[in-house]
Amino acid sequence: MAKKNKEKEFVNRKARFEYEFLESVEAGIKLAGTEIKSIRAGHVNLRDGYCVFERGEMYLRSLYIGEYKEGNQFNHEERRPRKLLMKRQEIRKWEKKVKEKGLTIIPYRVYINERGLAKVEVVLVQGKKVYDKRDTIRQRENKRQMDRVRKQYL
Repeated sequence: MAKKNKEKEFVNRKARFEYEFLESVEAGIKLAGTEIKSIRAGHVNLRDGYCVFERGEMYLRSLYIGEYKEGNQFNHEERRPRKLLMKRQEIRKWEKKVKEKGLTIIPYRVYINERGLAKVEVVLVQGKKVYDKRDTIRQRENKRQMDRVRKQYL
């Protein structure tokens, strides 16, 4: 029986600031050896990750999954390309969008689902301009200020 563990989730928080999200999809990751143990231990960094298309398949590049301490000689490479498990139809659709419009695909969130499998949420994004980033900062500051005012009167 699969034991119920609380869902571990690793999020690329800076992505919301840097990019405008257009579409997202959940995909499996083809892992090797000790990588799942490292993910469960929390040794994941999504900041530099991105996706590329090779031979009709999508690969996740530059995703950091740290070395597993007890892995000895069977340890994995930390930043190796990892194949994403998605439907071929969906991969083709996203590949067209990336080629036509100059969009990017990045990993936004990595988590362990209730069945104990590692999943990644990949997002089709468009880079924000500097003025868009300033607008995001302005909105965040206004929201904080409104929350402070509400808190005073409640």
